[in-house]
Amino acid sequence: MKTIILILSIFLFNTLLATCPEVLNHEVRVLDSKEVKNLCEYQDKVVLAVNVASRCGYTPQYKGLQNLYKDLQDKDFVILGFPSRDFMRQEFSDESKVKEFCSTVYGVTFPMFATSPVKGNKANDFFKGLIKRTGVEPGWNFHKYLIDKQGLVKSFNTKVEPGSRELLDSIESLL
Repeated sequence: MKTIILILSIFLFNTLLATCPEVLNHEVRVLDSKEVKNLCEYQDKVVLAVNVASRCGYTPQYKGLQNLYKDLQDKDFVILGFPSRDFMRQEFSDESKVKEFCSTVYGVTFPMFATSPVKGNKANDFFKGLIKRTGVEPGWNFHKYLIDKQGLVKSFNTKVEPGSRELLDSIESLL
């Protein structure tokens, strides 16, 4: 019986990966933990991936991101946060401080992943894929990439607020 369950589990996992858009097929460590997730977990959702920072002039966008997530999470939408120190080291170096800041100051409940580079040759593989697909590298913190269920990606610069009509219209057209 255990063998059958193992075979079925492997089959289902491989089926999941086979249908997962390439852009999401990445293993990423969860913020302040040893847990690793494959982003294919979000393949049936519209995904907004954002490089974030706790000590930036745009940090208040966390509030808008959390409100957006709260309003749309039941409609197959998710926000994925990727802290980065790429822009003037505006993120804490200690991931426990990032996690505490996000949860206590902004009540962030959307998935957050390990602090990592998001631009240049050292960018994490997920962001390298986003950059390759859009031709746009993050110019600053809170750059946004909107990924549809087929893996098509659209880029929004830092100044596009989470509650902006431009971003909301794009998300709603995909839901």
